[in-house]
Amino acid sequence: MLIERSMHPQFVSNTYLVADREGGTAFFIDAGGPVEPLVDAALRLSVTPTHVLLTHHHFDHVSEVGALKERWPSLVVLAHPAEGIEGAAAFADQTIGELDVRALHTPGHTGGMLAFVVGGSDVFTGDTLFRGSVGGVRAPGATGYADLRSSIMDVLMQLPPETTVHPGHTDPTTIGDEWETNRFVRIWRGLDPEGSEPCSVEGEPATLVLWGDDYDGGHKAWVRWPDGRDDIVPGSRVSRG
Repeated sequence: MLIERSMHPQFVSNTYLVADREGGTAFFIDAGGPVEPLVDAALRLSVTPTHVLLTHHHFDHVSEVGALKERWPSLVVLAHPAEGIEGAAAFADQTIGELDVRALHTPGHTGGMLAFVVGGSDVFTGDTLFRGSVGGVRAPGATGYADLRSSIMDVLMQLPPETTVHPGHTDPTTIGDEWETNRFVRIWRGLDPEGSEPCSVEGEPATLVLWGDDYDGGHKAWVRWPDGRDDIVPGSRVSRG
């Protein structure tokens, strides 16, 4: 399997080109751009792209679908129907070229978020799991904390530890590394204690359960509201002390 990655300089979102072999068949995972380096890679590897697989509908993951379709008009765009992506058909587990591709439904960040397991060795997690962090549940289409936690602990963390994780933003990791070092996962496993620091989120009182790192060098906050609900929000929205 061959994997090429292009990362948007502003959104730090990833677009991937995945191919079974040089001269073989390829597909894209997400299309937030810039796609030009991946077009060049496809030509360099002499591969024929046949599909665009979309993890979810947010702009920084779909904005360049049109550019890819313009270059390869026969590309088939696939996603979860709940994402409501115009022109996308429903993804079904299949073999693309010589690679088996199956989807894991991982709601939370959005209702139709998909993670794609390719060749049994690699998983593309969209905005559910990042290196050292997790997705937020405040973006359009989010279904909440409970879904995100279940998607990570009950679905992604059940993959073999050696599985390489290709997230929707920034750098790769492995399931095993996140199981041991991801601070959200460690609390969910009962290894580390929850925090109890008072804070406010956009002026509303809350308890800061975890002040974690985020993929962009900032922070991701796990907070608990007075009624007991949990939430995961950008650190920029939290006032501490």
